[in-house]
Amino acid sequence: MERVVGTVVRGLRCPIIHQGDRIEEIVVDSVLKASEIEGFQLNDRDIVTLTESIVARAQGNFATIDHIAHDVRSKFGDDPIGVIFPILSRNRFANCLRGIAKGAKKIILMLSYPADEVGNHLVDIDMLDEKGVNPWTDVLNEKQFRDLFGYNKHTFTGIDYIDYYKSLVEEYGVECEVIFSNNPKTILDYTKSVLACDIHTRFRTKRILEANGGEKVYSLDNILSAPVDGSGYNEEYGLLGSNKSTDDGVKLFPRDCQPVVETIQQMLKEKTGKTIEVMVYGDGAFKDPVGKIWELADPVVSPAYTSGLDGTPNEVKLKYLADNNFADLKGEELQKAITEFISNKDENLVGSMESQGTTPRKLTDLIGSLSDLTSGSGDKGTPIVFIQGYFDNFTK
Repeated sequence: MERVVGTVVRGLRCPIIHQGDRIEEIVVDSVLKASEIEGFQLNDRDIVTLTESIVARAQGNFATIDHIAHDVRSKFGDDPIGVIFPILSRNRFANCLRGIAKGAKKIILMLSYPADEVGNHLVDIDMLDEKGVNPWTDVLNEKQFRDLFGYNKHTFTGIDYIDYYKSLVEEYGVECEVIFSNNPKTILDYTKSVLACDIHTRFRTKRILEANGGEKVYSLDNILSAPVDGSGYNEEYGLLGSNKSTDDGVKLFPRDCQPVVETIQQMLKEKTGKTIEVMVYGDGAFKDPVGKIWELADPVVSPAYTSGLDGTPNEVKLKYLADNNFADLKGEELQKAITEFISNKDENLVGSMESQGTTPRKLTDLIGSLSDLTSGSGDKGTPIVFIQGYFDNFTK
């Protein structure tokens, strides 16, 4: 019988994960149970993905604002700290800022505008044009910003992040001065001790600061990159990728994930005889068309994956073939011609006309985005995603 279904994605439920749980066994058991109950078979090159959150929870990779404060204090002492380019997020940064404030004497909070790094807007870009403000050159203090743009609440959260972030600092009795600039060098007019809080541009930010007189220059991946008084940590990403866990704590991005995915793959091979790819995923990499938010607040989409997920797709555009190469064919003759073309396609289609319009992104970024949209960020309760047919094409 002709196959009529391509890629199938299933969100799988599993028990609530606690510190010390054997995450590999839970994932394997959940996949096998779902297969049995739902009646689907496991095949070679199926994919199992699991959220970074359940890996970190099993590891117990948590820290408190006191741990953050201790690390900040050890790096900056009593210096005024320039906290620059944070994203605007209660979940992602509020508790980080609380910890930073608790470890500081004074903070100069420098916000990028009109939006943060991942697209959360402080002000609509059209208002910049209306007021004649150039965000690449103009530095504004808090009064100037308010006089120009007033008070603006976030599209989705309803939060005025300027007031909110300032209040978080001041609740610890710490002076907070707010400025607005997109140039890292601006902060050096206020202090030479800087904590760069941007995610994907942090290396450039630090390079500019260090080249222009910055003396104590750190980024969020340097905070809790080692344990503090028994806290969780992440040697590569520090506070990057952390989430609020309690009112005074954060869950850090998981560490040592590669052994986790390889063990899950091995256990599935032993139990099913199939080679199934496995990856840990965080945020997907996509942009919301309404709020203009680029979703990727984690440092990477996937911190670990099995070798079969390395690389990028190598695909041709079916409609291009139908409209160009085989425009004179129809029906079974067209289907046969396209099938033969795909079966004999080059190993590397980069630059070919037949591949234009395909998506040559990393497989892990594509699959991570698919998984993140499937599991969602709320109460679906499916932190494991099972994907079948992802590597199939028109010929299968």
